[in-house]
Amino acid sequence: MVIIDRDDQFPDMAAVLVARALWRYRSELGPLHLVAALALGGAVLHVAHPEWWPWLLSVSAVTAWALAMFGERLGLSPRIERLYAAAVALGAGGWLTAATALGPTVPPLPLVLAGGGIVLAAPWWVHRRRRARVRVDRQIAAWPDIARDVGLAGSRAQSAVVDVWGWRARFALARGQTIQDVIAKVPAIESALGTFRGAVRVAPTRDGKANRFELRVLDRDPHADAIPWPGPSVSSITEPIDLGPFEDATGARVLLLRRHGLFGGVAGSGKSGGINVLMGNLSACRDVVIWAIDLKRGMELQPWASCIDRLATTPEQARAMLRNAVTVLEARAEWLATNGRRVWDPTPEHPALVIVVDEYAELADDAPDAASDTDSIARRGRAVAVTLIAATQRPTQKAMGKGAVRSQMDVRVSFRVRERKDVDLILGQGMLSAGWHGHTLDAPGKFLLSAPEHDTPRRGRAYLLTDATVADTAERHASTRPALDEVSSRALDEAHMTPVLEPSALVTPTHEDRAETALRKALDGAPEEGLPIAHLLMLTELSRPTLYRRLAELVKAGHAVQVGRGRYKASDHTG
Repeated sequence: MVIIDRDDQFPDMAAVLVARALWRYRSELGPLHLVAALALGGAVLHVAHPEWWPWLLSVSAVTAWALAMFGERLGLSPRIERLYAAAVALGAGGWLTAATALGPTVPPLPLVLAGGGIVLAAPWWVHRRRRARVRVDRQIAAWPDIARDVGLAGSRAQSAVVDVWGWRARFALARGQTIQDVIAKVPAIESALGTFRGAVRVAPTRDGKANRFELRVLDRDPHADAIPWPGPSVSSITEPIDLGPFEDATGARVLLLRRHGLFGGVAGSGKSGGINVLMGNLSACRDVVIWAIDLKRGMELQPWASCIDRLATTPEQARAMLRNAVTVLEARAEWLATNGRRVWDPTPEHPALVIVVDEYAELADDAPDAASDTDSIARRGRAVAVTLIAATQRPTQKAMGKGAVRSQMDVRVSFRVRERKDVDLILGQGMLSAGWHGHTLDAPGKFLLSAPEHDTPRRGRAYLLTDATVADTAERHASTRPALDEVSSRALDEAHMTPVLEPSALVTPTHEDRAETALRKALDGAPEEGLPIAHLLMLTELSRPTLYRRLAELVKAGHAVQVGRGRYKASDHTG
């Protein structure tokens, strides 16, 4: 007698439960399934086609060779996996050949099948990636329930891949859901998946669709330990510099040519280590001259002194260096204009100039009058390959001086920050809400990289350079450092030869005076085909209407003016 006192459905039949268990544990039971298939296949082939055994032996041998040689195309990247697959194919094919010719029950074939199955199954059962795939498959299968519990009901998994550190999956969101909703649910997702805190990463998919996101789950932190520096990743400033590996083991490579950079983070966050990685790579480039400012009396950058062309450790030296950098900038711009070129292409004979400023806030406090020079470098240094790299703990408006400096920083590297709002100070407004969580970085050297080629939040860890590594690298590269180009050196020599007036007689030229001088100088040295308006705008820093007015005044005053492809004289001013 069965008494039914609830509205529940009848329990499933035993066959259904067994079939469900076999499917759920299909990966663990894979070797047993293979043994059963071999036994059944050997019995059938022995009865029906015992003469096929030479063909079976040939096919198994060819299959084993193909797996060993080309298994990487099937996802068997490690060599040990390819050899294991080849051994299984050869063993299974050899037993099936013998069973077809002799019969599966002829001794010792049953014992060989059982013993060989257990021996070859052991690596399968203990393999980390197989177990990870099984775990991921089950988590993906349970995602509808997880999504409902965390408040993302309706989202669904589209694909999943297991990698060396964990797994990542692509999801489609329900109508009305966005990636911002997912970012807000990250702690809840970590709890639902049973991971450790900080193990879940959320990023947009590469196709940029608003209704999709990529979920990355780490089984272990790939950046838990310091990563020794493998050596320079570049030999030219035209190549992207590798600052350290991301969590997927790819390098955080970023191009610094014609880009200014900002390194930010609290004390002890590894910012100085990131500067050391930068210096180690720049010192290996034979088309870069390095100038550096370290107002902590050279405590951070002094070990690189043999590779640095000029090192400023006092406010007075810093002012002079930045003033000279502007002189170099203007001389190169004039040379480009005279030769009809638009950009300065770095070579060992015409190297780029990179100015590294450690603790930029100290410069703003101790040498505030140098702010106009850093501002000029930030605005006009790209085309002439004069690059500014600033490192500071908190790049506030006060610390960075004029607004043009921070706004012109294309490359932003954020190490750990103490307050959430500091993320936007370093990486830019709105980056915190977009998932760039620099306040969650939990070890020195971990960073977030924002650049034109890195527009999604990915954690990296800067390589570690020990004091011995720094000393060896600096000594090795000191003899190959380039000298400043002739154009820049001549401009600096002329600037140093200019007599210095007494303060009582010193008259600071106005912006209009400097623009007038620059304009006349450019026009006097203009080539036969003339100068583009864009060059005159860059040299004079005048607005376009003001520049046109000044050119018209020069023509009216009887000066011949070359602009573009035309040559205008006093009688032509009406045009």
